[in-house]
Order: sequence, then C-alpha cells, then structure tokens
Amino acid sequence: MRNPENVLNSLAKHSQISAYRFERLYRNLFNPEMFYVAYQKLYAKEGNMTAGADGQTIDRVSTERIERLIVLLKDEQYQPMPSKRVYIPKKNGSKRSLGIPSFNDKLVQEVIRMMLAAIYEGSFEHCSHGFRPNRGCHTALSAIKKTFTGAKWFIEGDIKGFFDNIDHDILVGILAERISDERFLRLIRKFLKAGYLEEWVFNRTYSGTPQGGIISPILANIYLDRLDKYVREYIRTFDKGDNRKPDTAYAKYALRKIRAERKLKIVNDEKSRRFYLERIKACCEARKNRPSLNEMDESYRRMKYVRYADDFLIGVIGSKEDCVKIKEDIKCFLREKLNLELSDEKTLITNTKKTAKFLGYEIGIYKTDQTKRIGKGTAQRYYRSKVFLKVSMDTLKKKLFEYKAIKLSYRNGKEVWRPTARPCMKNNDDLEILCQYNGEIRGLYNYYAFANNSYIIDSFYNIMEYSMYKTYACKYKSSTRKIIRKFSRNGNFGVDYTGKNGKTLRTLFYHGGFKRKPLSSIKFDDRQPIIQITRSSLIDRLKAARCEICGAEIVTEMHHVRKLKDLKGKQDWEKHMIARHRKTIAVCHECHRKIHNGKL
Repeated sequence: MRNPENVLNSLAKHSQISAYRFERLYRNLFNPEMFYVAYQKLYAKEGNMTAGADGQTIDRVSTERIERLIVLLKDEQYQPMPSKRVYIPKKNGSKRSLGIPSFNDKLVQEVIRMMLAAIYEGSFEHCSHGFRPNRGCHTALSAIKKTFTGAKWFIEGDIKGFFDNIDHDILVGILAERISDERFLRLIRKFLKAGYLEEWVFNRTYSGTPQGGIISPILANIYLDRLDKYVREYIRTFDKGDNRKPDTAYAKYALRKIRAERKLKIVNDEKSRRFYLERIKACCEARKNRPSLNEMDESYRRMKYVRYADDFLIGVIGSKEDCVKIKEDIKCFLREKLNLELSDEKTLITNTKKTAKFLGYEIGIYKTDQTKRIGKGTAQRYYRSKVFLKVSMDTLKKKLFEYKAIKLSYRNGKEVWRPTARPCMKNNDDLEILCQYNGEIRGLYNYYAFANNSYIIDSFYNIMEYSMYKTYACKYKSSTRKIIRKFSRNGNFGVDYTGKNGKTLRTLFYHGGFKRKPLSSIKFDDRQPIIQITRSSLIDRLKAARCEICGAEIVTEMHHVRKLKDLKGKQDWEKHMIARHRKTIAVCHECHRKIHNGKL
C-alpha cells in the first residue's frame, strides 16, 4: 500500500501543472492507510459520538469496519446515508438546522477531502481565506488592512443562500475539468444527492452541499474559485493609471513659495523680508495640510477584493458609478455562470467616510498627516489613507445579551447597562463558573484584539466581571461584597482546586488587559505546502490486534468517550484511559460489550 503522505504530495505536485488531468483517483479509496489517517484526523471531535441516520457513531471503529467499507467502494456499491437533520436552539430564541452525517460517510468524505485539498489548494486565489489551512478571518482582515489603503468606496457582497443553492451539475462540471476519473466523480455526486432525514422522513437534495458534510467547505471553495478568478481578470481591466495627477492647489502653493523665495533674495528692507518669510512659512503650512496628489483623479482607478466563504468585500478607488457597474457585473456573472443570486439587500455600496461591516468588524478609511522629506529636506504631505478596524459597542452589547449577563435600564433618557446573574450556571462548581467567564472574555478579546479600539472591550469585561460576582452570589445566596471577600487573595479573584497530584492549585480571573495586537504579525502565502502526516499511537493501537483490557490477541474495536472528564475512574478501563489521558481504548468485542452493559 502506498504511503498516504506520498500519495497526497504526488497529487499536490501535479496540481501545479494547469493542463494536468487527474486519473485513477478512485483507487486511493482502496488503500486502508488513507482511512487510518482520516480516522486519526477525525477521532478527537466530540460530534463524532452523535449517531447519524444509521444509528452508528465513531465508537466500534475497527480494521474490519474499514475493510468492509473498502469492499463496498471497490464494487461501487457504497451508498452514502442521508444526513439526520436536527434543530438546535440559538441564543436569540430561534433555531438553527444541523445536519449529522453517518460516521462511515465522514470517514469516506475525509479521504476525498484530503485528495481534493491536495489537487486544488495550490490553485486557489490569494484573495480566498475561508476554510483553508493557515487562513481564517484574521488573515482576511490583514489583507484588507494592507491593500485597501486609499479606497473611496466599499462593496459589501453577500450571496443569497449560497450553501443550499450550489448547482450540482455546475459543480461536477468544474471538477471534471481537472479530474477524469468517472468513478470518483460519481461518488461525489452520490454524496451531493444523498438527501436528509427530518423527523424520519426522507427528503431529496436537488442543490447545495451536504449539510454537516466534511467535503462541503472544500467543494464550496472550488465552486467560488470561479468567482475569484473572474474578479482577478476584472481587476486587470478595471485598474487604470500608474499614479495620481498632482493636486492643483498643492502645486499653486508650491509656486507661491518659489516666487516668495525669489523676492526674498532681492529685497533689502527688514519689513519686506519679514513679509516674504511669513509668506514662505504660510505656503509650507498650507502644503502640509493638502495631499500632493489629486485624490479625485478620474484617470486613476484601483480595485481590491477579499473573500471569506460566501461573503466578500471590495475596495474601490473610483466613482460610485464604477461601483454600481462592478456590482451588476458580479451579479450577472453569478447568475449566468454559477446559478447563484447576489443579495441586493445585503450587498451594499458604502462610502469609506462611513464604515462597512465584514466578519464582525467595522472597517473604514482615515487620512493620515504623514509627510516625507524631498529635495533639500522639505517636508511634503503625500496622499495616503489607512484602513482602521473597529469593534462597535453594539457588538459588545449583543454578545452580553447572548450570554444573558446584562439587563438594560434607562436614566434621564439614557441607556444604562447593568450586570446580572446567570442562574443557569448556579449548579456548576466554582471552577467551572470561573473558567466559563474567562473563556468567554478571552474568546471575544482574541477575535477583536486587532481592532484599533480594542480598549473598549474593557466595558464588556466590567459587565462580565460583576455578572460573575452576582452568579456566585446567586449560587451561595450571598452578597457580591461577601463573594469578592471570600474568593479574593492579594487583590486577585480566583478559585482554589485540587490537582491530579493532590496539590492545591489556583485559577485566577482574567486580568491581562486588552492591548491592541498588530495584524502585521499574521503572515500567509499561497505556496503549495509539503503535506506531512504525523502518525500517532492511535493507528498503531488500532492495528495491533491486542485488547488493552484482557490482553487477548484478537481483532480489536476502539471504544470512545465524548469527554475524558466524564469518566469517574471507578472501573479499571476508566482508570486505564484517565492514566494515559486518552479518550480511546482498544478492546476486543467481548470486553466492549461488557463496557456498554456496565459489567466491566
């Protein structure tokens, strides 16, 4: 069997040749080693312990289970199960649909995903940031920060119902341009057409990617890569001019300065000299207050584009009419080539004097007063605008409402934020309460740490702090003052607990501040990375064919638990997992049956 690492790197190497067509991909699905790697990538996710439509979870994975999958794939008898659709409540009271695939389907999809990523990742455009390795929201924001300087307009793009409206025929057609293996394409089409179960009623899927499917993100990027390449070519034709024309007012002040300097050389009386010196100084100050280049130059145009999943942001140096045309052209391309609809309500054209919303940030442009030295040390203000990233108070308020840590009151017509207890947490232990508040504060800060006004997160922090005090007060039926006195030591609020070694440890409430982090620290490139697969002991234990409980030399199954902390440590097998800090244990079928029946 070929090493999975060699297989994927071979695919990645050939992907650099644009005319290369991939054949015989399907045979890689006969390689058990590919499935072992896929299993290793998936096993740690808690969602794998939720049963799909077939009632199976990641539990009971074995070499035999993988071999049975391969047999079905060889004969093309493998049929993906419909995903089980459930609805989970959102914090705003509404419900969100969630698709739960069968774990066997997840395993096969992960193998397919690895191959598709090796083929396509190196050909994706630099502007794409969603669902890609070493990329994310912050890399997208970093690209905007670096490239959108000087923009006069924003176009906020949103594709209506993107993931549910991907055209299957168009998608398979795009794949077929690089992949000549019909069996591989038929398998992908099977996943697209698998459907879903809602209240045990089967529903067909005529468009869209598999909900909750592992291949959905990579398929979405392959689909929208057509848009990225269209915009890249559009930019080439849109951009115009090498440099802006000089600002006429700036040039006028420069000419006045030269004339005053000439007059200064020929006058002799002190009054005239003082007059011309003041004029020269006034001209220099006026020049500093104006850009040297004409920011409204119609002969100069630029366009920049960044996409994250189905949302994109375009920065334009040009007129509003240019923006209207760009929007219509993209709308037309999506409709005619990808059978998608651009949302008119959410696709906004915004002047950069106002802010645009993208990935939870408010993005705007501000002018700088920077100057540079020219000629004999003369200070010249040059045209330059910078991008700023902002977190709004509305965002903080929305988050506090989501956590149910705030209530609003009004005093003299003004809105007043008041922290409130979270009774739903009163049954948690002290450490869990503290860790949850710390996690929520750190989570918000980690995401918005790059905002120019990251310091306002302190307002969020203060509300969360006193909400925590009130939650503890609710739990102990006490006052916040007594709670602070009880848990504080040397002015720091914290919770003591006993560690695994029996020592008393202490976790403190977050007090690290909210200093802005530079986006310049985020680096990324588009070079095809060398694929390296780190093999863990998990695969070796799966293939060892030795029960870790009774020691029998027999084919084993992997027993999984959702969370290691749920184990009580009463049974030997629990002690075995806790001691090794593993959520898995390789056991024979008989021992596995006893574990589930509570007889071991």
